[in-house]
Amino acid sequence: MRAPTALLVLLIALIGLSGCNTFDRRAQEKADVFATLSPEDQARLEQKVIRVGDTTDMVYIALGHPDERRQTATADGETIAWIYNRYWQEYRGEAHSGFVRHVITNSKTGATSVYFEPVSRPVYAQRQQPVLRIFFANGLVSVIEQADNR
Repeated sequence: MRAPTALLVLLIALIGLSGCNTFDRRAQEKADVFATLSPEDQARLEQKVIRVGDTTDMVYIALGHPDERRQTATADGETIAWIYNRYWQEYRGEAHSGFVRHVITNSKTGATSVYFEPVSRPVYAQRQQPVLRIFFANGLVSVIEQADNR
């Protein structure tokens, strides 16, 4: 019984580890594009470095799917923006969520006392901040905006 259990745990661990390296998965998904790139460009994309002139496929290989996509019509044609966000939870304090009832019996007299203890819970707000905006014109990166994280 132990061998099948150990084998199952090992299999689950291997599946989990194979999903961790998303760059490799994206490079395999776009293998036809990735194979045409120079070794320098392949290494650069693996380091998540993009440049003006890169294609949408190259940006996808380096960074994955954007959190948002926006299209803008301009006099020169259509511009597409890919936006990558940073997400976090911000602590906002405590909120009253009710009471807990306590009943105490005096062991000597048998008298009971009831008191209510206030209960609170932490409150967090979901926050997001755009950290990277990439603009494409004619399928190529034309502008890269990166947030200053100071």
